[in-house]
Amino acid sequence: MATPLSADRLLKALRGEGLRVVEVRSWRTHNRNHKGAWGPVNGVMIHHTVTRGDTAKQTLASVELCYNGHSSLPGPLCHGVIAKDGTVYLVSAGRANHAGSGDDDVHQAVVNESATLPADNEANTDGNRHFYGFEAINLGDGKDPWPDAQLEAIEKAAAAICRAHGWSHRSVIGHLEWQPGKVDPRGFGMDWMRGRIKERLAPAPQPKPAPAPAPAPSEETDMPVNWSLATDTPQTVPAAKWTTIPISRTDLLTGATHYTASVHLTIEDPVPLGTVQGRFVHVRPDGSRWTGPIVERMTTGGASFMDFPHAGSVEPTEKVRFEVIYYPGNNDSPTPGPITAARVRGLYWK
Repeated sequence: MATPLSADRLLKALRGEGLRVVEVRSWRTHNRNHKGAWGPVNGVMIHHTVTRGDTAKQTLASVELCYNGHSSLPGPLCHGVIAKDGTVYLVSAGRANHAGSGDDDVHQAVVNESATLPADNEANTDGNRHFYGFEAINLGDGKDPWPDAQLEAIEKAAAAICRAHGWSHRSVIGHLEWQPGKVDPRGFGMDWMRGRIKERLAPAPQPKPAPAPAPAPSEETDMPVNWSLATDTPQTVPAAKWTTIPISRTDLLTGATHYTASVHLTIEDPVPLGTVQGRFVHVRPDGSRWTGPIVERMTTGGASFMDFPHAGSVEPTEKVRFEVIYYPGNNDSPTPGPITAARVRGLYWK
């Protein structure tokens, strides 16, 4: 038995496992703690949403459903929603309406981390008290596919919590193993998923350390240099169109240069619910481009503050730019308020 992770520890555990995590509005304090105890916690439960997530709009609708719930089952309906692309949307850090009443023998087997689970033929134990819950976006009809990125995110999310509590893979179950009549998650076997989690939790083999090389003489030019640029000129970002934010770097050190940077954007209130994606771009003299990985953030309905980190290297003939694109969650509000401030901070070195 264990004390539930705080919101900060939960977020750190998920990101530490390599997951892309989006924090949804007031997820840290959004819970059902007034309806019953939260903890001690004993395991992780996996579900499917019975909703679609093929588009950004469908994903946001599924996240909203899990955040708010519905008339017969108030939200939050889980702790995290796992999208088709592997993104985890956090909707709660406390008691959530996801497990319901389940079998006490199954609960005890999870507590004991037994090799096998008994049949779930009773519903006499409060699962919302004892289990973290993840809803994976899927229709659950046996036809809706499970992309590799989503399956990997389920594996990582469960492993992250097990690692934080010192649990094994046997502390992870499906809803269908807990409550009579449930079928989720449908489309993959929980024994198979527990096998993946077991492999992820296994300690990596430790190679024999190589002799330490002699330290190279340091030079002033090899020392990291601060990179800090900013603009306070408001700039409206149109929907569904990549737009360059006027923060760029053209005077990096000569020769191939390594850098780390994080762009911080401030978007004016009000901003309709949607997503903002950002990416770093290197532009070559001939006009060709190298495009870095896309980082996605969710707007909250009020003023939004977003960070977009990146690390890479740039050739002396290339220019570094930052671009954003906005996808509104409400087609009646096609554009957000303007980006009122943009700042980049980081380091670069040869």
